[in-house]
Parts: sequence; C-alpha cells; structure tokens
Amino acid sequence: MRITADWVSAPATRAVMAALADHQALFVGGCVRNALIGGVATDIDIATDAHPDTVIAAAEAAGLRAIPTGIDHGTVTILADGQAFEVTTFRRDVETDGRHATVRFSRDTTDDAQRRDFTMNALYARADGTILDPLGGLADLTARRVRFIGDATARIEEDHLRILRFYRFFAWYGAGEADGAGRAACRKLARGIDDLSAERITAELQKLLSAPAPLTALMAMAEDGVLAHVLPQCDQRMMPAFCEAETVPDWRARLFALGGRLERLRLSKEDRKALDAMRAALARSAGPAERAYRFGPLAARTAATMEAALLKRATRPDLEAEIARGAAAQMPVTAADLMDRIAPGPALGTALREIEEAWIAGDFRPSRAALLSSFQTGETGSRPLD
Repeated sequence: MRITADWVSAPATRAVMAALADHQALFVGGCVRNALIGGVATDIDIATDAHPDTVIAAAEAAGLRAIPTGIDHGTVTILADGQAFEVTTFRRDVETDGRHATVRFSRDTTDDAQRRDFTMNALYARADGTILDPLGGLADLTARRVRFIGDATARIEEDHLRILRFYRFFAWYGAGEADGAGRAACRKLARGIDDLSAERITAELQKLLSAPAPLTALMAMAEDGVLAHVLPQCDQRMMPAFCEAETVPDWRARLFALGGRLERLRLSKEDRKALDAMRAALARSAGPAERAYRFGPLAARTAATMEAALLKRATRPDLEAEIARGAAAQMPVTAADLMDRIAPGPALGTALREIEEAWIAGDFRPSRAALLSSFQTGETGSRPLD
C-alpha cells in the first residue's frame, strides 16, 4: 500500500528526502495517518536512523537550512522552500517520569515505533509513499480504533498527557466505543493529569473540543473521572442537547456549556474575554441581533444555543441571519452630532447611551434624523422609537 497525497511529491518534500537518501528516512505519524484516511497533513514529520549531527550535515550539503530545535531528543528542523520538516532520529525511552523522557538514539524502526502512544501513530512511509506498519496500526486505523501501543498503563505512566490524548484522538479518529483497556488505564491513572502544566492541558482540551463531534469522547471522559481533573465541578449533562442545537460549532462555546472551574487551564486574554461575553449575553434577555450587537456573534450564538438546549428545542431558523444583522449594525448618531448641543463630558456620553438604547429598542431601524429629532424633543430614552 502507498499514500499518494500531494505533499509526498511536493518539491520541498522531495528535496528533504533526497538530502537524507543515504540514510533510512521515513515519513511518520500524523501525516501518514491522515493521508490514509483522506485528511490534511498539518505537519510533515520524518524519522531517520541518522544521528542528528549527520542530519544537519546532510541538509547543509544539500543547500537546505537545518535548525537544531530539539537536538537533545534527536530533532532537527529542516527548512525547504519556506516549509519546516521535523526530522527526528529513531529513539527509545530509557527513563520516564510521567512528564519527561530520557531517550537513547536507535537505528531500529521498531524501537522508534514502540515508544509512540497509539498504533495509528506508529505508521511509516518511505519516500515513494510505501507504507510500513511495524505494530499493526493500519488495521486499527481502518477500524477507527484508538489503541495504545503495548500495555496502556505503561504508555500512560511514561507521559500522563497521553490520558488526554487518548480521548482527543478518539474524538477525531475513533468510532463506536472507545477501547476498553485504554479507558481502564485512564481511569486508573487519572490523577496524573494533576501533574501536567496548564498549557499542555489547555492545548489538548482545545483540540478535543474542536473535533467535529466530540460528544462521545467527552461523555467517556466524564464517566471515567478524567474530565473532573481538567474542569473541576463541570457538568456535562447538557452537552448532548447543546451539540444537537449548534449551528456553528466553536470550542469556546462548548467549554462554556461544560462550565466548571478554569484554574487548570491557561486561556488567552481573548478567550477569557469571549467567555465573559457569553455569560453577559446569556444573562441579558434579548434577541440574537441585539446580543450580537452588544456582545459579538460568538456570544450571541452561544447564548441562543444554550437556551435551545435548556428548552430542548432547535435554534430559531433565522438565527444566523439575525446575528449577522446585529453584528453589522452601526449606531447612526455620533458624538459629533451632539457637540453643538452638549459640551464634551459625562453629559455627552450619557446622551449618546440614551440615544443608542432607543435605537436598539427600535430594532436598529430608527434613522439618524429620527433619533436626533426625538433627542431634541426629549423623547429619547422614554419609549422605543419607530
């Protein structure tokens, strides 16, 4: 069997593989896995029997730039036509502590395969796309079965992040029921998540929640006692209805629907601001257009989805159109329109807010002239404008 993805024959890929032609160099991991199932390769990783110093020398001899990005663990990044290729020497773990590993370089593909997490990630391909399957990962990938390599407990004890990766990979690539041995090992070692950094936990949760259909994986995480170590006091019971009501899925909206405490996560300021906007939108009784104007499209959509889930009904059919209308609305009156009537200062800001509230209450329909006329006569703020 061969993979025939475009990236295999791309000039940059061929240049890197040609530079390593005197050594065993194999595509490995996600690029191979995704090519076999018709997915996209976000990164092209290469495993080789060449020592990192040899990789650097071979790349430079071919006129390519080599960067020792992870030299202690055998990784060299080669740049070709502006594209980065991570080239890592075959290795095997010598010592692990649940977070870090001490490795020893190897010349054996099987050594390299056995230190990986899941069988579907231990698939290799030669430069011409020919598949090498040292551990039976192809059958598992075909069956959409996420299965640890060897003993699941041993694999997790090497790196506790593999607990979260198990559910994340199941969300993206699994089908049917998650592997029983894998789930049992994750249940047993769930407390190991507490030793992981917030950055690593957040990255895995974001990827899981970004899956097209993460519900089965999330419910398994909750049943196995894993989700509580990621989002303490979360409540997954509404997730089936929430996912059913979604119109435009977003990982932050799904995180909001799960609730719980966020101290185990390291969220960006933008993500925290988005979650705050969702809370504010849900707390305000208003239609999607007004919510989109006040809090943004994501917050408006999340609030509408939460309400639909709570009421166990579908979202309104015009939801996206209303969100777009509200998000595009622009208040027709500006401070400059009032400067000849009110001096700059708090009073001017108050007047603008009153006019804006009247305009919103009028469903964004009142014109600039109508708003200014009503303000002149003292009607603004007393009743909705037609």
